[in-house]
Amino acid sequence: MEFTARQKWAITITALLLCAALMAVLWFGNLSYQWKAPGPSTQDTVVLIEEGASLTRAARSLEETGVIADAKAFLHMARLFGGHKPIKAGEYTMPAGVSPAEALRLLQEGAVLLRRVTIVEGMSAIQVHERLMGEDLLTGPVDVPEEGTVLPDTYSFVRGETRQAVLERMQAAMKQTLDELWAARDPDLPFASPQEAVILASIVEKETSLKREMPEVAGVYINRLKLGMKLQADPTVIYPITQGKPLGRRIRLSELKAENAYNTYVISGLPAGPIANPSRLALEAVLKPAKTRNLYFVADGSGGHRFAETHDQHVRNVQNWRRFRARNGI
Repeated sequence: MEFTARQKWAITITALLLCAALMAVLWFGNLSYQWKAPGPSTQDTVVLIEEGASLTRAARSLEETGVIADAKAFLHMARLFGGHKPIKAGEYTMPAGVSPAEALRLLQEGAVLLRRVTIVEGMSAIQVHERLMGEDLLTGPVDVPEEGTVLPDTYSFVRGETRQAVLERMQAAMKQTLDELWAARDPDLPFASPQEAVILASIVEKETSLKREMPEVAGVYINRLKLGMKLQADPTVIYPITQGKPLGRRIRLSELKAENAYNTYVISGLPAGPIANPSRLALEAVLKPAKTRNLYFVADGSGGHRFAETHDQHVRNVQNWRRFRARNGI
């Protein structure tokens, strides 16, 4: 059967169209494969996308850091497969071998790298300020917070966030925690306000590093407050001298006798304000203290304390502590 010239021409055109369609399918399939295939990076890579950066600038950053092989190819594929969601500024960790598709998804979802800053239990306000000012990836100034208003914990932040914003989260966490614990406090505690609980919790925090001892130490101070006894807490003597930083030496007799609003060897009741930022455990300890008759405690040489109900028992415990110090050259 012979084809006419017109038929031959139609067959040729059809064959060419089929070839073009097949090539387009293969081309598209290859691009789709490249879009989802692992990228060239062999290790996790931190990439900074600056505020206001376009997708083109972001693609160059990805190429410069070795996350993708070719910025132009990335942009071409992103327009075909990546949708129209804008990218978000920030610092990103791109996993080793991340595909172009996954890299764009991270940028569009704003899955930024979270940095962390830790406020240790018992840090003073000045130490919190120093910790925030020492975080180079935070921005802007921040004032020294009011003592006792920050909850010790580890807080996340993103590169470029303001120090003030991070501090406000720390203070909001303290308020929320204090409100919760105050509402569930034991009855008959000698506190006129939540602030007084914070003051005593800050003393407990500085008196013992053993979490299991905190309720017992709190119980001693609660008993003293109820009886009108002076608290006689060494950390309250140190606070006006160092503003919460370590003293680095033994307390002098003159300092024990110093008249100020914090020295609980001189004043009765609680000091004028907190001497540190207490932890949740310290707050729990003073709001649910141990039921004890003890009125005294002294170090036992193992990091803990010996407790006593009577002054005579306490004197013996102090003598044991002094002998321990002498034997060990403390």
